[in-house]
Amino acid sequence: VSDFDWRSIDTSHLPSSYKTNSWQEEELLQLADHFVQQYTHLCPDRKPLFIHPLNECGVQKFVSTTVKPTLLPYPEMYYWSGCASFVCDYLIMEPLKCPITLPSSLYSPTTILKYQRGNCFDFTVLLCSLLIGAGYDAYCVHGYATHEMCTLDQTQELCPLLRKPPEVPEEEDPNKYRIKYSVEPQSDFDLQQKAKNEEEIEHEQEEEREEEVEVEKPKRDPLHGLWIHAWVLVLSGKRKVPETFFINPFTGEHHSTTDECFLGIESIWNHRNYWVNMQDCRKGCKDLSFDLSDSICWEIMFSESNKPSRLPTESPKKDTDDMVSDPKNVLEKEETDMSFEMPLSWVAQIKVSCREYENPFSRGKKVVLYHKSKLEKWAAYANDDGLVERLTLYADSEYTEEVEVKEWFKHREDLLYMREVNKQTQMITDHFKPGHPLLLKAHSYTSLEPETGHTVEFYHTARVDDLWKRFESATEMTEYFMGREDFLYMRHIEFGERDKKTEKAGTTADVPRPIVQIKEYFHRNPEKPADEDIEQRVFMVIDDIIQLTYHLEVHDTIASKVVFCRVIGREKREDEIFLSRENSVKYQPWSSEKHKNLLHLYNLLWELRAEQKELKQQVRDSEAEMLNILAVREEEEANIKLSVSMYNTAKRGQQHEATV
Repeated sequence: VSDFDWRSIDTSHLPSSYKTNSWQEEELLQLADHFVQQYTHLCPDRKPLFIHPLNECGVQKFVSTTVKPTLLPYPEMYYWSGCASFVCDYLIMEPLKCPITLPSSLYSPTTILKYQRGNCFDFTVLLCSLLIGAGYDAYCVHGYATHEMCTLDQTQELCPLLRKPPEVPEEEDPNKYRIKYSVEPQSDFDLQQKAKNEEEIEHEQEEEREEEVEVEKPKRDPLHGLWIHAWVLVLSGKRKVPETFFINPFTGEHHSTTDECFLGIESIWNHRNYWVNMQDCRKGCKDLSFDLSDSICWEIMFSESNKPSRLPTESPKKDTDDMVSDPKNVLEKEETDMSFEMPLSWVAQIKVSCREYENPFSRGKKVVLYHKSKLEKWAAYANDDGLVERLTLYADSEYTEEVEVKEWFKHREDLLYMREVNKQTQMITDHFKPGHPLLLKAHSYTSLEPETGHTVEFYHTARVDDLWKRFESATEMTEYFMGREDFLYMRHIEFGERDKKTEKAGTTADVPRPIVQIKEYFHRNPEKPADEDIEQRVFMVIDDIIQLTYHLEVHDTIASKVVFCRVIGREKREDEIFLSRENSVKYQPWSSEKHKNLLHLYNLLWELRAEQKELKQQVRDSEAEMLNILAVREEEEANIKLSVSMYNTAKRGQQHEATV
């Protein structure tokens, strides 16, 4: 229950339109009263209409004149999602005093914005005003919804950030009816036992899920179908809206008109007219027609055509003697009355300053509880590290055991925009926007200490070597490439242990790890014959062995290989190569004579030795790059800086004051 007292608000400064009615508004109220009388007479079992509540000054105002179409000067406010997000973030939700009774008042959107709070009708009128101003065919809806929607209870709902996009149906395989042969024979009994075990496990899991759902299932609501709610209807057509939909103003979320959370509609209105729903809502809103020109489904208050309304809206105080004496005058008079022009809105211009727009949370932040998750939101620049959103996932419904935390950032100079923390493994994954000086895309780690297990992803198109991912630990390093001209796609390096005596003499970074093995993998180069196109090459540095494995032709089963080994008993020298038939092993189903030539193998070995030397240097460069990345990231985290747009004069002024 809100502790804010609306009776204490100051209304002395409000314009005269808030405190009095013009003659057009008085006439409008008379027509509305007459409409309500006719409606009550013809539909005695229907609930009262929300049609002319009191405003903040205690003056009756027709609901359509409370809608003030406004387009705010912010790019996001030109779209329904931006408007809905702003309203649900900026305002604090207040429940209706009585959940099954209409409120007696409806305050202006300007007052609601000033005090940043309101009930569902206040939310709806403000949101509808912004949507109409942005060009949408939007309407305020008075109806009924579930208890959870009316009370903003989202603890049984999945967080929108966790919802998976709809799956795209797979295309039918043209060969689905082709006979499929089993790769290897399998026992029917084993298959039956396996299927039986899987069924038992699945059945047990299903029972556990049902028990969990039953425990978490909300209790039966005795007021189901009676909870009054207000929301926004957006019709298709304008702004290229493909399909009619609802917006819940409390959450800003898009809902289908068939959503079971919406249980019925009494009436809708915009800034021009008012419609009463004449359709059966026993099945909720899923079968409702939203063709407002259909007089069978919707009773319009002020007819927008020459077709007379079933409920007369002419004022009962007017003299009808002339109408009775002349039938032609009756029709002419009726047509005149039906073309009543709605008075302009009595609400002052809706204004939202840049400071208010950028800092929508009146309580500093917004917290929303979902099913086993909690979402926290902050305004930009509210936190020194640029944090604007945090989603915490829990293992239980009591929100005690954290499983994972996701954080989103804005305006960071290091271009970090998201961080994922696995609370069980303590694995942290940072995600970066394009433009980081080190071309970082993502970085996974448990500690910023070297050789503790780091996976770094790069924006590979900006790198000369086309490296897109690198994993490094104390014993190995794996690099992945994409789109290289030499068709290299992976390089794996194994390290040995450092000499303990040498390690004591200096730091870990000063003492390089001995390289045990370098293994490279290549994609198929279609321009080369398969038996000349290397698929894998292995440099066993310590054992002084080089092994080449070539790609297979379509009809081959065993790959061509060449292995160069060290001659036993011969001392190794950098500038010398000793090659004989004893230290080279080949499986060569080649037709070309050059591959059988020892001179060719000698030249190949020379090239491989030179490449091995280059590879060792590249490995050392990769190690140095990883150390540099960790040092830079540690510095960035220790001194976080936020960038400010040159157009954000207010924020730049604050920064200048802070530095002076």
